Amino acid sequence: VQLQASGGGLVQAGGSLRLSCAASGFTFSRYAMGWFRQAPGKEREFVATIAANVDSTDYADSVKGRFTISRDDAQNTVYLQMSSLKPDDTAIYYCAGGYYGSNWSKYRYSGQGTQVTVSS
Repeated sequence: VQLQASGGGLVQAGGSLRLSCAASGFTFSRYAMGWFRQAPGKEREFVATIAANVDSTDYADSVKGRFTISRDDAQNTVYLQMSSLKPDDTAIYYCAGGYYGSNWSKYRYSGQGTQVTVSS
């Protein structure tokens, strides 16, 4: 199983980025997916989750209205569209699979992250 996140980078506050997470090694369409992030010196925190097959989503309060999670089952990819970025959004972003919700420990799969840095 592999989850490869990409799309991170350096962006100014107020800007946008789209993260991608390419999955392989499991039947992607059957599993819910999620995004988490971890800033330096802080614990990993939930960002967003999307259900399998049905486009049910949930978001952390800190990103509601700014971030959108989506999935393309034909491409085995989950996305995180991030807009109106703030310096507090700076973190390594990780995708995870196998659970619908905010509890990292309940996800079956996880991969390497991608760095997002938002400058003020």
